[in-house]
Amino acid sequence: MVPTDTPQEDERVVRLAESSRPEDLAGRIRDVHRQFGRVLQQRISELGLTLGTWYFLRALWEEDGLSQRELSQRIGTMEPTTVSALNAMERLGLVRRERDPHDKRRRRVYLTDHGRSLKGEALGLLGELDRQALQGFSGADVGQLHTLLDSVAENLKLPRGH
Repeated sequence: MVPTDTPQEDERVVRLAESSRPEDLAGRIRDVHRQFGRVLQQRISELGLTLGTWYFLRALWEEDGLSQRELSQRIGTMEPTTVSALNAMERLGLVRRERDPHDKRRRRVYLTDHGRSLKGEALGLLGELDRQALQGFSGADVGQLHTLLDSVAENLKLPRGH
């Protein structure tokens, strides 16, 4: 649970959580996520990208040369899905795959010049989307929103081994 300032505030948070339908928070987060996805897809389509390729590009912009398995784990996709996405991204000239020189069974994924060149414009579109979503929020509101979302994510972490 998110730490609060007073025992009364703790009780208020517990009452609010108990009075809400269980799906309220999950449903709202899902709805916001879907809306972000719809608007982001619309904007990045101008660059010839899909939402599926977006996630892979984001991971590779952060760390180029990941293995296919590492990409699957970072993005949360099954390996066959990753292979299909990478096949499509290769056809679009966004990535290339090479055998790992230290482990011939492993294939590493590298951005092409074209894939790398989209980073600035694509992240700029994401920045515009963030600004649109947070319109009317103060800096303190944005900070609190991030803190609250981090706390929700932390509260939902599974113990090791699960």
